[in-house]
Amino acid sequence: MNQNSSLSAIGLVGFDGDDTLWKSEDYYRQAEQDFEAILGHYIDLHDAQTAQHLLKVERRNLEIFGYGAKGMTLSMLEAAIELTGEKISAHDLHQIIEIGRRTLQHPVEVIDGVREAVAAIAADYPVVLITKGDLFHQEQKIERSGLRDLFPRIEIVSEKDQSTYARVLAEFKLPAERFVMVGNSLRSDIEPVLGLGGWGVYTPYAVTWAHEAEHGVSDDAPRLHHADTAHQWPDAVRAIAAQAAGN
Repeated sequence: MNQNSSLSAIGLVGFDGDDTLWKSEDYYRQAEQDFEAILGHYIDLHDAQTAQHLLKVERRNLEIFGYGAKGMTLSMLEAAIELTGEKISAHDLHQIIEIGRRTLQHPVEVIDGVREAVAAIAADYPVVLITKGDLFHQEQKIERSGLRDLFPRIEIVSEKDQSTYARVLAEFKLPAERFVMVGNSLRSDIEPVLGLGGWGVYTPYAVTWAHEAEHGVSDDAPRLHHADTAHQWPDAVRAIAAQAAGN
């Protein structure tokens, strides 16, 4: 097996955005804490299981509001009204809207080693950014990140499932077995790609939304590689390319 055959075994490397290229979930966790601080004036947070109730509302609203800070804010308003028995004041409802506004305006902090790692991989393979969420907010984050120049193609999608990845791969005229997806969510970035026959590089983030933590991927999945940090991505992709060429 030579280097050229190993390189050609992979035809595209995809990257997730939130909590893979830049920090995101930290700001949503802060939003939840601020939300609970407001509701604490009305209810016993422990007895009401506020976080679990908010998650339940967010999940039932996903198909309507989608992912992102705007959907979170609308779900917070709905949950607050439900949990307080419609007793929450207009002032505090406005404060919840301000939580959403702050979340939408948060700074975009690129994770250490990301630019160098993506650039190194892009020197050998075509790359694509596949990120999920509100179109306007995701476009803003991409611009603020300073990483747009690394990606000739950017896909902002409403959901990351097998049909979404299959559509992207069809547009690239590429079979799934030649595709690698890099991300922090086993549910959204890895599981659908493995299900199609592709490859995954999983880099966990310090905090994960409970919805994204539910998945069916085993640690020893044969097409899954683990990378603790972005610095390890180039080596992980090279290892996958060698493995794919040997199949």
